[in-house]
Amino acid sequence: MLTIDIIRNSAQAIIGFRVIGHANTAPRGHDIVCAGVSALTQAAVIGLERHLGREFRLDIASGKLDMDLVQPPDDLTGAILETMVLGVAEIAKLNPRSVRIIDHRR
Repeated sequence: MLTIDIIRNSAQAIIGFRVIGHANTAPRGHDIVCAGVSALTQAAVIGLERHLGREFRLDIASGKLDMDLVQPPDDLTGAILETMVLGVAEIAKLNPRSVRIIDHRR
C-alpha cells in the first residue's frame, strides 16, 4: 500500500509530506497508481523548487519521498501543495485498497 502523510501546521497549511510504499496494482515499473502518485508529488516538488524557488529538505529513495519546507508556506506554496493533495486524493478514491492519505496536524 502507498501511504501519503500530509503534514500541516497549526494554521492548517501544508509544511511537508511523505510518501512510502508501493501500490502493488501491477508489476513494478508498470503500476499506474504508483506512477500517478509519483508524477503528482514530484511535480509539486519541481514546482516549489524551479517555479517558486522555495527551500525544502528532500529525501528520495525507492518507494519513499519525504519533503519538508524550510520556511513557512505562503499562498503560492500552499496552492501547489493543496493541488497535489487534490490529485492524490482522487487516485486514493479510485484505489482505496492501494492508497491511503493521512493528515497530520502539528
